[in-house]
Amino acid sequence: MLIELSVANFRSFREMQTFTLAKGKGDERAASNTFIATAASNIALLRSAAIYGPNASGKSNLLLALQTMRRVVLESAINLQRGDKLPVTPFRLNPETRQQPSEFEVTFLVEGVRYQYGFAATAERIHEEWLLAYPKGRPQRWLGRAWNPNDQRYDWELGNNLTGEKQLWQKSTRDNALFLSTAVQLNSEQLQPVFDWFKNTLRLANVGGWGPEFSASLCESSDKAKIMDFLRAADLHIDDIQVESRPFDPDVLPADMPEPVREAIAGDMRDKKILDIKTVHKNDEGSPVTFDFGDESDGTQKLFAFAGPWIDSLANGYVLFIDELHDNLHPRLVEFLVQLFHNPETNPNNAQLVFTTHETSILNQAVFRRDQIWFCEKDKSQATVLYPLTDFSPRKGRENLEAAYLSGRYGALPFIRALKQIG
Repeated sequence: MLIELSVANFRSFREMQTFTLAKGKGDERAASNTFIATAASNIALLRSAAIYGPNASGKSNLLLALQTMRRVVLESAINLQRGDKLPVTPFRLNPETRQQPSEFEVTFLVEGVRYQYGFAATAERIHEEWLLAYPKGRPQRWLGRAWNPNDQRYDWELGNNLTGEKQLWQKSTRDNALFLSTAVQLNSEQLQPVFDWFKNTLRLANVGGWGPEFSASLCESSDKAKIMDFLRAADLHIDDIQVESRPFDPDVLPADMPEPVREAIAGDMRDKKILDIKTVHKNDEGSPVTFDFGDESDGTQKLFAFAGPWIDSLANGYVLFIDELHDNLHPRLVEFLVQLFHNPETNPNNAQLVFTTHETSILNQAVFRRDQIWFCEKDKSQATVLYPLTDFSPRKGRENLEAAYLSGRYGALPFIRALKQIG
């Protein structure tokens, strides 16, 4: 369960910006849109949040920051060699920030324990890394690591509450690798839940979402009924999904394809299956008619691709980040997807959804609490500023949020100028 995300000096983010899923004041829609994380912690969290803002305001960069953090956690200890660059990009419109590290921090809950983990990094090295744990409600500093430029070495603080081969893990941690990642690779059981949150619980999708493969694979299992229920609930008029799988045949590649490219594709696809997806509709006489999946509309294809990950996330309590959720989807379908997270019956394990969107028809208090709405915009230095709707104290249950936003009350709108005559 995600509590908070902070990012600084990364792409369009200059100053530290913090996004939170902690429940704010107000009891509206508490039974559906909020939940108590654990009885012991008594932390109240939100089941979803929507982020609005004009194009190029930095909405996607917030997801990219979390995606970059996840990538460094999962890959820095095993996929990078000494001297390899880390995938971080600072705010480039200021000469000072270009030389400074990017900073990332998340606070989350795993099995009732709160963790606060973060690091600061340039492309060349990890400059800082820290981890606080709250196993008994009080903070325990398990890890502190900071680069000392004067001595050209790291200052380390490995807390007494962190157990295991700490000295071995410390000596094995490269400048361009995280201690967390290194320690887990060297069998730290205590740090495994932190690593696994990034690996298993955190799920991210860009504007294109997912391909249809995962949803199709569920149609080959006992979960097919769940996929069909999802499609029927979305009113897509699909009566059945047929999936046939076959081994990949390199002979189907174009004959004029360069041999190195052919070999690379064949190697990547070795032992993988090609899925042939068909949709079945009923004609006027009630007889089934089969269509190729590519014959369906872009929105239908996208919603089918969403079905598997959506069902999987709701069933397992994942934290799901989606960029441009509205893309190719009718506003009612966007609301349908969001409300699945708000319904305790379809979201029994408190999965969380965070998405960026331009779809304002769902920007209302019948769908969201006031603390579930966020905005992005650029300041005069072209840096992204992230702020919640609650900064404006909208009236509970009375203010028309969509009208107020589109009128400019909350900012985060494109400033469109008149275009001079063309030609």
